[in-house]
This record gives sequence, structure tokens and C-alpha cells, in this order.
Amino acid sequence: MEVLNDLVNYQDLKIYQNTDWFLFSLDSVLLPNFVTLNKNIKMIMDLGTGNAPIPLILSTKTNAKIIGIEIQKDVCELARKTIEYNSLQDRIELYNLDIKNLKEHFVGDTVDVITCNPPYFKVDEQSNLNEDSHKVIARHEVSLKLDDLMKISRYLLKNNGVLALVHRTDRFLDILRLCSEYGLEVKKIRFIYPKIGSESNMILVEARKNGGVGLKVLPPLYVHEKNGDYTEEVLEMFQ
Repeated sequence: MEVLNDLVNYQDLKIYQNTDWFLFSLDSVLLPNFVTLNKNIKMIMDLGTGNAPIPLILSTKTNAKIIGIEIQKDVCELARKTIEYNSLQDRIELYNLDIKNLKEHFVGDTVDVITCNPPYFKVDEQSNLNEDSHKVIARHEVSLKLDDLMKISRYLLKNNGVLALVHRTDRFLDILRLCSEYGLEVKKIRFIYPKIGSESNMILVEARKNGGVGLKVLPPLYVHEKNGDYTEEVLEMFQ
């Protein structure tokens, strides 16, 4: 069912969602609040943009041009509906494209920042894919693998350009290995914990194309208080 929701508390922005497919998650709020932005950034590309929550939030933080790439046509159309509703057509452009084929559509070394909330789960004989295709593509590496993401990011980014992604902590070593393989130097990381005393289940990672040596590990990010409420830091991101 298609619904129109508030994009949390971001300047009265609204977002169209289909409850039969998937709803945007906290990950899509954390990533645009983590990525490094500055006044010199001219172009941001959000890969696997879904119904465009990340571009919407980024539009409140930068005047840069924002491009969203989404492989699923019906999801991309829903995102376009959201962009039009919020009158952001001059700020955000959406393309229904396969990320692996972006070399055919965009010139390399032109993007300042890439953001991505990619599929988290590898596909193997144990994978349970008996669900809606929209959810499968969003959750499992059937259309986009980490290797594909690193390869196209290397092509698109300007020298010293930024790749920022949110992923599962248990994929961190894969991320480090592939970033190194494609000349993307990891510069900033932040571990996310459901609450104090729990193990980290998510991680935010920022890498730079041909970046120099030096890594910043930010303080832990706790999502919930012991009573289940969101922490003050997360609530501030919502606003």
C-alpha cells in the first residue's frame, strides 16, 4: 500500500513509501549525518537510492547537485513522486539504472561524494530469498555486490573524492579489503550499537579515493537508551 509519511522532522519533508515493499530505516538517517560535506562539493551520487530518503536528507545539508540511482523502476518512480511533491526537482535527479552499468551513462572522475546503503547479505545456498523481489534486491547481493560498488566508486569519484556507506559490522573486513584493492583509503569509521552493553551490529565507513594515510575512529554511536527510547544523539539527527 502506498503511503505519504513525514521524513522524520526534516524541514517538513514528506516521503512516499510502499508498505508492501520496504520502509526506509534508521540507516538512511545515520549515513547522511555521518558523511563529510563541505561548501566545495558540487555533485553527490546516492547509489541504490530506493525511495530517496538519503538524497532528501542531504538536500537539507548541502547545496550540491544530488543524483540518485535506483535499479527498480517502480521504486524509482515512487522516489520521483516524492521529489516532485517536495519541489526538489532542481536539486535532486533520479535515474532508473543498474549501478554496474554507470560507466555507460556518466563520465568518470566527476563525482565529489558517493553515499550508499547497500544490500547487506551475501547470497549462498543458505540464503532465504522466498520473499518479495523488492525486499530481496534491497537486502541481498543479487544485483549489487560490494566488489561492484567499490569498482564503480573508483571510476566515478574525483581524486580525493569520498565514498560513505553504512553496513553490517560483520562485513567490515570485506569493506577494508575491497577499499584497499580499489585505492579507496578508509579515513573515518564509527561503530553503531543498539544500546550500551550490546555488540556493534552496524558500522559507518568513509573512504577517499587515493587518500593519504590516517584513520579517525569516532566515538561509539548508541541508538537506544536502556528503556528503549532513542538516545539524544539519534533524536538530534531526526531534527
